[in-house]
Amino acid sequence: MNAPDKSRSGAELASIEHWIGGRIVPGQSGRRTDVFNPASGQVSGRVAMANAAEVAQAVASAQAAFPAWADTPPIRRARVMFKFLELLNKEKDNLARTITAEHGKVFTDAQGEVTRGIDIVEFACGIPQLLKGDYTDQVSTGIDNWTMRQPLGVVAGITPFNFPVMVPMWMYPVAIAAGNCFVLKPSPLDPSASIRMAELLKEAGLPDGVFNVVQGDKDAVDALLEHPDVKALSFVGSTAIAQKIYETGAKHGKRVQALGGAKNHMVVMPDADMDQAVDALIGSAFGSAGERCMAISLGVLVGDAADKIMPMLEKRTQELKIKNGVELDAEMGPIVSAAAQQRITGYIGQGETEGAKLVVDGRKFQGAMAGAGCDGGFWVGGTLFDNVKPDMKIYKEEIFGPVLGCVRVKDLAEATALINSHEYGNGVSCFTRDGNVAREFSRRVQVGMVGINVPIPVPMAWHGFGGWKKSLFGDMHAYGEEGVRFYTKQKSIMQRWPESTPKGAEFVMPTAQ
Repeated sequence: MNAPDKSRSGAELASIEHWIGGRIVPGQSGRRTDVFNPASGQVSGRVAMANAAEVAQAVASAQAAFPAWADTPPIRRARVMFKFLELLNKEKDNLARTITAEHGKVFTDAQGEVTRGIDIVEFACGIPQLLKGDYTDQVSTGIDNWTMRQPLGVVAGITPFNFPVMVPMWMYPVAIAAGNCFVLKPSPLDPSASIRMAELLKEAGLPDGVFNVVQGDKDAVDALLEHPDVKALSFVGSTAIAQKIYETGAKHGKRVQALGGAKNHMVVMPDADMDQAVDALIGSAFGSAGERCMAISLGVLVGDAADKIMPMLEKRTQELKIKNGVELDAEMGPIVSAAAQQRITGYIGQGETEGAKLVVDGRKFQGAMAGAGCDGGFWVGGTLFDNVKPDMKIYKEEIFGPVLGCVRVKDLAEATALINSHEYGNGVSCFTRDGNVAREFSRRVQVGMVGINVPIPVPMAWHGFGGWKKSLFGDMHAYGEEGVRFYTKQKSIMQRWPESTPKGAEFVMPTAQ
């Protein structure tokens, strides 16, 4: 038996494994990767990387559990969800601490993430109502017709680093409550929360094999995409990967829901409350260090709104409280990884080269400024650009970091046309006091999720999450009633009894009579 890995300080490193068949299963592929604390840059653990055989083991476990779980009455499945909900509410601060330790987002933001995930579990507790079909008596003489929704089988979720608790909860509570068995492949950057969620589900009474976790990278993803027993797959991540996941999954006969990237705009009209608009831009651009698919990364400043708001934005960006996320007064924490840090600083340099005005340069922020022990962490300060143009790389591409670019336009029509011409259509916001502006903007903007004086319009659990254009590949949005439809298939049943059946063969197309 090998000695446990140790960090540079001599502390024993956590070993993060798979969860298959209701228990922790040590990785067998021989591959592992480091898990970091982004605030300090120190390695905190090592996570197993699954190979195709380990993925097949998880799928086989789920497949074996499926017949009994699918046959379990929905009310009994709901009772497991209710117990899981109770345990989550007790454990939510510990889950938030795990997020902060591996992702870096500030603790209060991590608490919010867990709470939004819990909302989905609460929604899934209503599965007996959500699975009800339609019934028509006497659809034709002596014939009744009804529909039911039944589970698909084994389904999988591939989730990103930025929401290690919430995004998986967009998927597995609804899928499991509907009678499916689930295989989760979380990000290797912050994998520990996935195992804790598996433990809580088991404690809630979920049968072994219904929920499984395979840690890993592209090898695990490819194995899930190609496995014939995986009937549906949900993905959240970059657009390039989302499109590939969608195309590959569809080629292998799977139902696929792939949520991609974003470049979210916030229009500020001249009549907006500027203090509220500044609060909205600062919070939505720099919350979670901008590592959200619903972050506002572009302010679209209409008319003289630009001259009013830019000095306010500059001051607030400079005053951001950037600290280790465990500090309760922190407003922004570190970037998730060294690679992400390098990518973001590269974009800042590119924006400067292309001619945008760099008002606040986040590259000047050093880890030591965040507090003791942060010298080696992955830090970028809040960055603010003015005079960004649509042909610039920092306008067109998703940076996924604490970079806010501001574009100046003359009126609402130009603002709307600008947004509609972008290849992404995830989220958008408009700040105004004018009801007609709000109505026209909401109707005409080509974006899936719209906020009026709401900077991050993430729909609640009983609605559905999803963008338009290259922000979503697939026909159905995540969670809500669309999530129930995604994880089930409709069956229509027509019934007639012998006493009401006419004698003789019928050779014409049946019609209602």
